[in-house]
Amino acid sequence: MTSRSWSAVQQGATIILVSFLLLPVAALALTLSWSDLVAGARHPLLLPALRLSLATSTCSLTLVVVLGSLVAWWVARHRGRLSRLVESVTQLPAVIPPAVAGVGLLLAFGRRGLLGSFLARHGLSLAFSTPAVVLAETFVSAPFFIQAAIAAFRRVDENLLTVARTLGASPFRSFLRVALPLSAPGLVGGAAMSWARSLGEFGATLLFAGNLTGRTQTLPLAVYTAMESDLRAAQALALIMVVVAFAMLLVLRRMAREAGDA
Repeated sequence: MTSRSWSAVQQGATIILVSFLLLPVAALALTLSWSDLVAGARHPLLLPALRLSLATSTCSLTLVVVLGSLVAWWVARHRGRLSRLVESVTQLPAVIPPAVAGVGLLLAFGRRGLLGSFLARHGLSLAFSTPAVVLAETFVSAPFFIQAAIAAFRRVDENLLTVARTLGASPFRSFLRVALPLSAPGLVGGAAMSWARSLGEFGATLLFAGNLTGRTQTLPLAVYTAMESDLRAAQALALIMVVVAFAMLLVLRRMAREAGDA
């Protein structure tokens, strides 16, 4: 195959795949009238679901970034069976179907679950509550950040850490002042993917947290609820969700570029 033919194959594959990915999103916008979009923006399900989605996805992202950074750093700096096992476990939620994740969370943290029964005896119930939404989103989104963080931390030059320790920096200070800044672009990119996964979470949230307006009904669940009675309202809500997610991703990607240029 000549270089010209190879280039044509790449361009053709790019056009086909990008068109396939854009078509469903374009269909949301092109088949919706302006009046339907305005009606969707005024839909009673929108604002409570939007507020809840932004709040829970932000809480989830905070947990994932703080805990995930520490786990990823440990995995990146160690070699052996244990670190490989931990890395595999952190990626497990990415291959589990969301519905299975929801059942697992319910059996673990529900009132009769492994840990939930203990919590219930002390007056704490997680299932079908707003914290359950955060837990579900954290469970499904953590692998996206952790994997990106591990890859970013493994690219940190060990010599720079050695120099920092030689100058008297503690391991924690070396991590904070050397590893984190050098890994910032990868960490922000992973955070963007993790946040997007949180915002779009549906199955695990529905089974573990339920679909209660104002308490556990996130934007995807609001779209699902509207779909049962009004397709146009569901379409408008879905389009608004796409716009919100795309805007937030643009902000996070810009942060990643700025971190890389710093």
